[in-house]
Amino acid sequence: MFSPMDRRHFLSVALVASTALLHGCSRPQRLQDTHGTDLSDADIGRDFILTGTDGQQHSLADFTGKVVLIFFGFTQCPDMCPTALFRAARIKEILGQDGNLLQVLFITIDPERDTPQILKTYVSAFDPSFMGLYGNLDQTAKTAREFKAYYAKVPTGSSYTMDHTALTYAYDRSSHLRLGLGYALTAEECAEDIRKVLALD
Repeated sequence: MFSPMDRRHFLSVALVASTALLHGCSRPQRLQDTHGTDLSDADIGRDFILTGTDGQQHSLADFTGKVVLIFFGFTQCPDMCPTALFRAARIKEILGQDGNLLQVLFITIDPERDTPQILKTYVSAFDPSFMGLYGNLDQTAKTAREFKAYYAKVPTGSSYTMDHTALTYAYDRSSHLRLGLGYALTAEECAEDIRKVLALD
C-alpha cells in the first residue's frame, strides 16, 4: 500500500517519464546510467517568468552557465520541502568546487502565505545562495502547468496545507532540462547525476 508521499513521488516521476518517451522517439538520450529520470527530450519546463527573493524578475536564461535545480513547494511544508532543500545543500557540499556552478530555485505553490520575506528567510536558511521564486496565483498555476507539476490545497481544520509533486528538475548550464531527480534519491546519487550533467557542457 503506497503512502500519500509515495503516491505523489510515483505520479510525478511517471508523468515526466511518459512525457519524455512521447517526445524522445526521434532523438537518442544523451545521458546514460543516471539515478534520476532523463528528461533531455521532454517538452516540459521550457521557461518561467517569476519574481525572485532578490526582488528581480527572472527566467531560465538568467541562470545560464549554472546547473539549475528547481523544486516546487511551500514554506509550511512539514516534510518533503525541507528534506529536498536539505538534500540540495548536501549536493552542493558534495560537489566541492563545482558546487559554485549550482543554482537552487524554490518555486512556491502557496503565494498567498509565502510572502517574499518569508520565502527569502526560508530558502536562505538552507544555503545563502538558494533563491525563492514567486508569482501571483495565475502565474503560479501557469508555471506549474509548464512543468506538469501537481499541487492542490488540502483543508486542515480552519486552515489548509498543500499537496504537491516531489520532483526536482535539473538543468544543464545551457538552460536545457536534463533530469528529474526523485524524492527518494540520496544526495550522493544526485551529485553523481549532476556531475554527468556538468560533463555535457
